Amino acid sequence: MNTAEYLNVGRFVGTHGVRGEVRILSVTDFPDVRFAPGSTLLLAHPSMKEPLSLTVEKSRPHKSVWLVKFKEWDNINEAEPYKGGKFVVSKEDLAPVNEEEGEFYFHQIIGCTVVTTEGKELGTVRDILALPANDVWVVRPDGKGKELLLPYIADVVKQVDIKERRITIEWMEGLD
Repeated sequence: MNTAEYLNVGRFVGTHGVRGEVRILSVTDFPDVRFAPGSTLLLAHPSMKEPLSLTVEKSRPHKSVWLVKFKEWDNINEAEPYKGGKFVVSKEDLAPVNEEEGEFYFHQIIGCTVVTTEGKELGTVRDILALPANDVWVVRPDGKGKELLLPYIADVVKQVDIKERRITIEWMEGLD
């Protein structure tokens, strides 16, 4: 399976009961969309060459996981062999985001060039740290130099142009 074609939405951490319900540790910002009845998820597991398509019958949040019942599985024995697998969706199956309000997918931000409002190029976003207060974008200079940690806040990030793969920031004291 070519992982570049898919977005990870959850990890199969265990079963729940004997009727085929599974415990999924969600890694998506859109669990209500991904685990909604009728949604299709792909299960990627090391024992399979191609992902297995599964349709959500019902779901609910439970403690730190989502309990999901798939139409294709009626008992624990059908689900058990796939524990440890990942639930993914095709990159074409993106949940809608409002880019005008600052909503983006991590894969859209990583690789973008960062420039200041004065036009100075700082480098490329290499990683995103999801911290409690706000996300922090890790920017690596193209040449030599240390990484720059940019907080994703309105005072710093002024414009994100996904089409041009360019992010404009307002330089503030303390960023270096």
